[in-house]
Amino acid sequence: MSEINHQINDFNMMLQHVWFYLGLSFLFIHELDAIRCKEWRIFPLVSWLNDKAGERVFVFAHIPLFCWIFIALNNPTNRFIQLFDAFMVVHGVLHLLFLLHPKNEFKDFISWLIIVCAAICGIIDLAFT
Repeated sequence: MSEINHQINDFNMMLQHVWFYLGLSFLFIHELDAIRCKEWRIFPLVSWLNDKAGERVFVFAHIPLFCWIFIALNNPTNRFIQLFDAFMVVHGVLHLLFLLHPKNEFKDFISWLIIVCAAICGIIDLAFT
């Protein structure tokens, strides 16, 4: 019976933070788009790398990040969710700040829709949970 209670609690947590999970989904899709848009070109620490090296660093740096997120999602705390919500908002603001960067390739509607939706989801989840 405790396994069923655990599953119900997990489901309730997901429902309570549906905006967080939706925002996280947008952020994962954004990371796919970031490879297409060569996001490493606008990161100060790796922007000096050639495209082949920059792409490799960018892709492989996301492996431990995603792993950490998946581990945290195994038993998510409200603090983790709130911090990640805040990150989604800050991430959107950073993209606005780098909008005029000469190597910024996030110019099309779909790229910005994904970025803005992730930020909005973070704001909604912070505001209502």
